[in-house]
Amino acid sequence: MEQGGESMGGGVVVGVVVAALMMMLMMRRRGGAGKGRLPPSPMALPVIGHLHLIKSPPHRAFDRIIARHGPLVYLRLGPSTHCVVVGSADMARDLLKFEASIPERPPTAVTRQLAYGTSGFAFAPYGPYWRFVKRLCMSELLGPRTVDLLRPVRTAELEGVMRAAAQAADHVDMSQLLIRMANNAIMRMVASALPGEMAEAARDCAKQVAELVGAFNAEDFVSLCRGWDLQGLGRRTSLVHARFDALLEVMIRAKEQERQMSRSLSSSKDLLDMLMDAAEDDTAEVKLTRENIKAFVLDIFTAGSDTTATTVEWMLAELVNHPECMAKLRGELDAVVGRSRVVGEQDVPRLPYLQAVLKETLRLRPPAVFAQRVTVEPVQVHGYTIPTDTQVFFNIFSIGRDAAYWDDPLQFRPDRFLPGGAGASVDPKGQHTQLMPFGIGRRACPGMGLAMQAVPAFLAALVQCFDWAPPPSQGLPLDMEEAPGLVSARKQPLLLIPTPRINPLPPFSS
Repeated sequence: MEQGGESMGGGVVVGVVVAALMMMLMMRRRGGAGKGRLPPSPMALPVIGHLHLIKSPPHRAFDRIIARHGPLVYLRLGPSTHCVVVGSADMARDLLKFEASIPERPPTAVTRQLAYGTSGFAFAPYGPYWRFVKRLCMSELLGPRTVDLLRPVRTAELEGVMRAAAQAADHVDMSQLLIRMANNAIMRMVASALPGEMAEAARDCAKQVAELVGAFNAEDFVSLCRGWDLQGLGRRTSLVHARFDALLEVMIRAKEQERQMSRSLSSSKDLLDMLMDAAEDDTAEVKLTRENIKAFVLDIFTAGSDTTATTVEWMLAELVNHPECMAKLRGELDAVVGRSRVVGEQDVPRLPYLQAVLKETLRLRPPAVFAQRVTVEPVQVHGYTIPTDTQVFFNIFSIGRDAAYWDDPLQFRPDRFLPGGAGASVDPKGQHTQLMPFGIGRRACPGMGLAMQAVPAFLAALVQCFDWAPPPSQGLPLDMEEAPGLVSARKQPLLLIPTPRINPLPPFSS
């Protein structure tokens, strides 16, 4: 959703068209007002509506609009795409009381193609299939037992990052190392026997998927552009989809052969095994197809890898910029874990300051900066009417910086989540709207349990075993500008010099 627009020339015909469009908009507004007022709105332009205001990155544009017009704002993106943006914790809470009226995520031209229509989970309509897969996620695929079962996979990938840092003669590109670690971990959790070259190909595909899904596509907002592929996004999407589909087909066929050969043997299962078990279950209320399996694997890979890497990267960057916070976390790690072994996921519950650093990073720099829904019936909230078929953007970026809930909301202060702080009792897993980095309600991210366990452990190991400093040419503070895209990553790569604190590296926790 980057900026869009079109120039308009003069002339009598154009003037008549513009006048007619403005009259239609006024009539539409008046028609809506008879049933209830629309939320406040900036001045719109003919045809493009408010698209000219949505400069990249869009969550920052939303934040500026919210600051000027209030916590609930109506926008029209293109001739007929109606939206509201939610920018405060209280407004989000009150709107979510009507969650049954906003159960869907609006698909785009790109996501329809990439996600095999509605075969996946992220964009599936709310109904029997979606409920079945949600239960499968929470009980099997991403449940606590599976998360613990696949912990050695994540530990092995972390070990690779740590050894690369220990062997570095100069600075290392932590952005590159972390995304490689996260992608490899997710792929090996999905298919444990995946060859290295396939993991590399999957990583490249996932990067392109994230770019495509996060790009502004005129077809989604201007009906006259549909079918023309003026930006070339349709062609790029087709190529990436074909590559990923071929990769997934190889994975599934290899897994089918493996399962036939070891049918009688007891072996640990990866996520692909669990999906195929579900597909073969004749008693299941929903029969999973091959496309369902492919779409779900694509969902897991694209949603889980970039967000994991980005959060660890932001956490490390914030700690480098705030040496007092780094020292406090390191002191906690030395006191609780010591130096005889590398901190592991099982230690996270005993490390309150580590958890506070994670929560503060998720508040200030959420990887998913907004959650998107669409209304299936009119919603009345705070005296305003949100009509049917209106896209609702919960701007998580703005909500996490809501001054009504957070003192000095733009400052990195993990202590606010310790006993006595304003966030001491705040749970980021969807119980409190002032901190909703994983979304909230029925469409909340099902992988939040995995993230809350794995992400802080990754960061803790880096802090426990190394001192981190920017190259002399860079200095402090680090550049914290965000890049546009589906996931709010750093614009500049995180280049740091690692100096071992514990040499050689101690054993890794299993």
